[in-house]
Amino acid sequence: MTDPAYTDLVYLATIPSPTRSVWHLGPIPIRAYALFILLGIVAACAITEWRLRQRGAPKGLVLDIALWAVPFGLVGGRLYHVITDAQLYFGAGKNPVRALYIWEGGLGIWGAIALGGVGAWIACRRMGIPLTFLADALAPGLPVAQAIGRLGNWFNNELYGSPTSLPWGLVVYDWDLTAGRPRTDPATGEPIIQPGGPFHPTFLYELLWNLGVAALVYFVDRRWKLGRGRAFALYVAGYTAGRFWIEALRVDPANHLLGLRLNNWVALLVFAGAIIYFLRVRGPQQHLRIDDDGTVHVVTADGTPIEGYPPVNPNEQVVWPAWMRGAVQWWRSITGRWAGEDDEGRSDTAARPGGSKQAGGSKQAGGSKQSR
Repeated sequence: MTDPAYTDLVYLATIPSPTRSVWHLGPIPIRAYALFILLGIVAACAITEWRLRQRGAPKGLVLDIALWAVPFGLVGGRLYHVITDAQLYFGAGKNPVRALYIWEGGLGIWGAIALGGVGAWIACRRMGIPLTFLADALAPGLPVAQAIGRLGNWFNNELYGSPTSLPWGLVVYDWDLTAGRPRTDPATGEPIIQPGGPFHPTFLYELLWNLGVAALVYFVDRRWKLGRGRAFALYVAGYTAGRFWIEALRVDPANHLLGLRLNNWVALLVFAGAIIYFLRVRGPQQHLRIDDDGTVHVVTADGTPIEGYPPVNPNEQVVWPAWMRGAVQWWRSITGRWAGEDDEGRSDTAARPGGSKQAGGSKQAGGSKQSR
């Protein structure tokens, strides 16, 4: 017979899981998973905006880029999840429409970064800004966003690992994603606990690891002034190193290849690519200097032009895509920025990158302040 005192000790030492992940505002469901994704995006934008401003970018640049990168990233993350876990949505007895139910969880970070990067590249190209300039500014903010997003997995009672006797074992419920609550025992009405637990809280491991990666990138970049995408490569290497061992602890259903989970193989390949890039690529930390007419210069912290980046004057007749024009114009009406554009989104004045004015002569926004 089990000693009751021992049973109480084990119970008190475990981490509980939430018993609710959706709330209703009238007929509108508010899901914890979506809230934490949005909070992560806001945090990443705030950190990146601060770092961009320190490197000479005009105010609000990160939001202009996010209008492209975030939708692309969400689509890419969902596509990766659906493709690599197709058995959850397609086949006998499955409902393919559920592949669209993003609020139930399921965003693959690899797809989110890949397609989100495409969106960011499009935005940067339209503004005459190197993608590596943005990537290095984004590098600490992205793992912070991922850390916040993992709390959404906790609310969904997912992404847990193998059973453990450690004092931080996680209690996991038999979860109904659609209802946003655990299934209950018909006899007692109590939530049904997943058998075999408590489990490794892999969502928490990744949350803490990501915060550590963010700190690593920030302090290494502050000390050695990484440039040309090397800060982003350091983030990728740090994240994938942690993802490999954390993924190995997980016991949720996944596709395997040669004895390893598919995400383990992806982590290995991406880690190798990031290390090669970090070691082979060299160059100073990139800053911007923007002339009165909108010409963008990529310079060092002291204003010296960087070889390989000729001055670029973004096309002043840039027109935003129709599907984005409403959101862009709403943002501009709120902030009062880019007031020199007509109703079609065309600039009729000298512009900053993307079409906004900057008065006061040729200068580097933020003065000589460097990234801290």
